[in-house]
Amino acid sequence: MGGRHVLAARRLLAGALDGELPEHGLAAAARRVVAELGAPDRLLELIDDLASGEGDPEGCAGLSYRHVLGFDKLLLIDGGPRRMLRAHVWHPGAGTIGKEDIHNHRSPLASYVVRGRLAMELYEVDERVGDLSAARYEESLAERSADWTLKPAGPARLRLTHLGQYAAGSSYALPAHTLHRAWCDTDEPTVTLFLETGAERRHHTDVFTAAGPHPGAVAKVPLAVPDYLNALRELAERLRAW
Repeated sequence: MGGRHVLAARRLLAGALDGELPEHGLAAAARRVVAELGAPDRLLELIDDLASGEGDPEGCAGLSYRHVLGFDKLLLIDGGPRRMLRAHVWHPGAGTIGKEDIHNHRSPLASYVVRGRLAMELYEVDERVGDLSAARYEESLAERSADWTLKPAGPARLRLTHLGQYAAGSSYALPAHTLHRAWCDTDEPTVTLFLETGAERRHHTDVFTAAGPHPGAVAKVPLAVPDYLNALRELAERLRAW
C-alpha cells in the first residue's frame, strides 16, 4: 500500500522500531530513524508520493488536524502505536487554545527539525522550589469521539530544567513522561518530522497551564481528504523553496 518511497519508509520504521527495546533504547532508535527520513531530499520524495495519493490518504486525513498547541499535524504513515510518523508545520505566533501548555505524551517520541527553528523548555514537578504555579489537568480522548477531554487534577508547581533551541538539521528524543513546551522560534514557519513509538500508549497525558482554566473538552477537527492532499502539496512546495 503505497509508492516506492512510502514502502521504503515503512520498511525502515519497522526494522528499527519493532522488537522489545527499553524506553531509552526505543527513543534513541526513533531519533536515528527520524533524522534519516527527515533529510530534505528523502522527505520531499516521501511527501510527493503521499501527495499523489499513495499510502492511505483516507486514513491519514482522518488523523490529521490543527493541533491545540498551534501547529498543523499531518499524519504521513500509520504503522500502529510503534511507528506513527507525522509532519508538523509550526506557525509563528499561532494563538490557539493551549499554545502555552506544558505537557507530556502517551509514548516515547523523536523529532527532527527539517526547516526553521524550535525553542523548547523542559520541566519537572517540584512542589518545594518550583517557581511556576500552574493548574494541572489529565488529558484523554473522549470515548465516542476524537475530541480532547481535560479533567482538572489540582494545582502544581513546576521547575524549569532546560531551555534549548533546535535549528534545522537537529533532533531530539523524549521519554513519554517528560514535561516540555515547544514553539516556533522564527518569523517563518518551522517544519518538523515527528515520530511516536512504543508498544503501549498511556491512557492520559498530563497538561499544566498558567494561562487560566481550560474548557472541559476541545474539538479535534480532522482534515477532509482533498484538504489533506493539498496540505501535503503545500508542504512539498515549502521544502522545494528552501
